[in-house]
Amino acid sequence: MVLIATFTGCGSSAWWSAAEARNDDKAKSNPRADAVARAQVWMPTDIPSMDIKSGPSRKDGFPFRATIVCDYESKDMSGASPKFACQVGEDEFKVKYGGTNAEVYAEVAATRLLWALGFGADHMFPVRVICRGCPNTLAGIARDNDEWLFDPATVERKIAGREYVDPEGWAWDELEAVRPDAGGAPRAHRDALKLLAVFLQHTDTKPQQQRILCLDDAPEDSKECREPLMMINDLGLTFGRANTFNVNEKAMNLTEWSSTPIWKGDTGCVGNLPKSFTGTLHNPVISEEGRRFLTSLLEQLTDQQIRDLFETSRVTLRLRDPLKARSGFATVDEWLTAFKDKRSQIAARRCA
Repeated sequence: MVLIATFTGCGSSAWWSAAEARNDDKAKSNPRADAVARAQVWMPTDIPSMDIKSGPSRKDGFPFRATIVCDYESKDMSGASPKFACQVGEDEFKVKYGGTNAEVYAEVAATRLLWALGFGADHMFPVRVICRGCPNTLAGIARDNDEWLFDPATVERKIAGREYVDPEGWAWDELEAVRPDAGGAPRAHRDALKLLAVFLQHTDTKPQQQRILCLDDAPEDSKECREPLMMINDLGLTFGRANTFNVNEKAMNLTEWSSTPIWKGDTGCVGNLPKSFTGTLHNPVISEEGRRFLTSLLEQLTDQQIRDLFETSRVTLRLRDPLKARSGFATVDEWLTAFKDKRSQIAARRCA
C-alpha cells in the first residue's frame, strides 16, 4: 500500500516521464535498440486476392516448377540442409534440393503463407534445376555434358530491403522491447506473429533464424534504420512438431503436425511450442487481441488458396511421416483438413 501511495498524483507523472526519458536516451545511444523499439512485424495485404500458387511478383522470380539451367559455384553454404550456389550470367542464387529434405517443401509453404498474410518472409520458388559442373557428391541425377538434375528444388530470393547491420539476428523475447508509443508494432501484431509460429510449429528459433530488415533507402552499411521490420529469416523446419534438436524428418510431417494441438491445456492461451535446444521461443502466452488478429487474417484465406499453398509446396512427394516408410504419401486435401482444424482451434479459444 505504501508503494501505491508513493506513485500517485503529480509525483507519479513525473516519475513515469523520467523513466520514459531514460528509455528514449538509451534507445538513441543504441541504434539497434532504437530499431527494435520502432519495428513493425506486419504490413496489410489484400489476402483474398493473393495468388499463392504464383507467389510474389518480381523480375527475378520463377513460375511454378520452372526449369533453370545454371553453372555450379563452389562456395561454403551455412546450415545443415542440402544446398549449393548456382549462377546464370551475373545472377547467383542459393538452391535447396532433395526429395527427403523437409526444407524444400516446408519453406515454400511457410513463406507463401506469411507473404499472403502480410508478415515478412523471403520468397521461395519451387523449381527444377539443371546444374552444369555440379560435383557428383551432391547426388543429383546424372545427364549428358556434365549436367545434373535436381528435382524437387527451390531457389531463394530475398525480400526487398536492407539487412540491418546485425549478424546475430534477434531473439523472440526482444519482441517485448518493441514500443507502440515509439511507433513500433502493437501487441496484437506481435502476439499474432508468435501464434503463427505456434501454428507452423516453427522449431528452429535461434536468433540467426530471424533478422531485422530496413525498408528505407539508407546506405547498406548505415546503422540507422528508419523503417525497421522484424521478420523470420528461415522457415525450413515447419509444418511438423517442434523438437529439441530440430530434426529434419519432424518437419513437413503431416502425422506430427495434424496431431499437435495449438494450445497447451483446455483453457488459457499458452501456445504449444516447446523450445528447441538453441531456440528462443517457448510456449508463448498469447493475448486476446493477438489471437483475434491472427484469426481475422487466417479466416480470409479461401479453401482454394490453402490448396494452392500445399500444391505449390509439392506435399504429395512427402511421406505422411518421413520417419515411417510405410506411412504413404499425403494428399493435398489431407493437409487442407489439418490446416483448417488448426485455424478452428485458434478461432475457438478465448484469452483473458
